Amino acid sequence: MKNSFIILVLSLLFVSCKEQIKPADIAKLNGYWEIEKVVFDEGDVKDYGMNENFDFFQIKGTKGTRTKVMAQLDGTFLTTNTFENVSVRFTDKGTFLDYKTDYAKWSEELISVSDKEFVVKNEQQKEYHYKKTAPINILNDGKKTK
Repeated sequence: MKNSFIILVLSLLFVSCKEQIKPADIAKLNGYWEIEKVVFDEGDVKDYGMNENFDFFQIKGTKGTRTKVMAQLDGTFLTTNTFENVSVRFTDKGTFLDYKTDYAKWSEELISVSDKEFVVKNEQQKEYHYKKTAPINILNDGKKTK
């Protein structure tokens, strides 16, 4: 009986520790992000060093886009024509980012989000850890980056 009670308390503690993502938190996704690492379902980790490509999220309410961009030496970003429409979906099982292009549809579970980082998990149970990024002016030409 005592062991059952301990297991019940630990289970409730574990379940209640899951971060609750609120609609107001979605605005934190707006901006430029780079993949920091990927954690595979077996526990293996792939760390990413310097990235050339970044994801630019622009979401208002529960709808928006994710655009692939490339950092330039002068601190600007070159925008490609590659983008996905994004819809945010709140369920009792979690918060999901639903992506749609002319060619495919897929979802990722939003595990956590803050001003500096966020984590999503795809259907293959891979966790993608993103960190917020900002323009860097490598040329040091005296111009302020936006």
